[in-house]
Amino acid sequence: MQVLTVNIHKGYDVFNTRSVLHGLREAVRAMGSDVVFLQEVKGGNGVSDAQYEFLADEIWPQHAYGRNAVAEGHDHGNAIMSRYPVLHNENHDLSLPGCEPRGVLHCVLDVPDGARDLHVMCAHLGLRESHRRHQLGLIRDIVSRHVPADAPLVLAGDFNDWRLNADELLAPSGLREVFREAHGQHARSFPSGFPLLRLDRIYVRGVARALPVPMPRRPWARLSDHAPLAADIQLEHAA
Repeated sequence: MQVLTVNIHKGYDVFNTRSVLHGLREAVRAMGSDVVFLQEVKGGNGVSDAQYEFLADEIWPQHAYGRNAVAEGHDHGNAIMSRYPVLHNENHDLSLPGCEPRGVLHCVLDVPDGARDLHVMCAHLGLRESHRRHQLGLIRDIVSRHVPADAPLVLAGDFNDWRLNADELLAPSGLREVFREAHGQHARSFPSGFPLLRLDRIYVRGVARALPVPMPRRPWARLSDHAPLAADIQLEHAA
């Protein structure tokens, strides 16, 4: 299967001046990924439809949304779109008092071909190092309590980890990062037009193989401030 993660910047371009949601939908669909992890996606507010529903329409029949923040009558958070049935979903709050709300959305997917149920988590962490350390500790605890030790797991999203500390903090959970394992370093993903910082990640545990998927610069560089990441993942068959 292929997984894709992208911070969609609430559907606006790099400069936050125009909506690029239709272009995002075409770009995401062109990838044909089986599971898509979205950050900074707007939920519906009774006036406009939820962005993840617009993106998922007719392609990803299963989706889940975790609201993290509400501002000016709109909420936003993380979403997961899936070709496979979502058996369970739960949004875990990672927020700290007085800071922008953050969260990690956890779904359990019923994947075919005799594989174990796949656990997937979509995360968006804080801007401050101390906050990220606390949030990564919470994620370790969530994995320990909610993901069976023998279950395959994919954790992806915007980690804002420009100091490159997340790998060490997630190591006790058995997670390894796909791009670093393949290339020796994390993928550059921000800013999308000329990526310098390695902020976005795809972590895996309990899978047979995971390999990075090369991504074109266009059209993604004009669709968000973050470049997307994708990986091909092979699951092990259940015993």
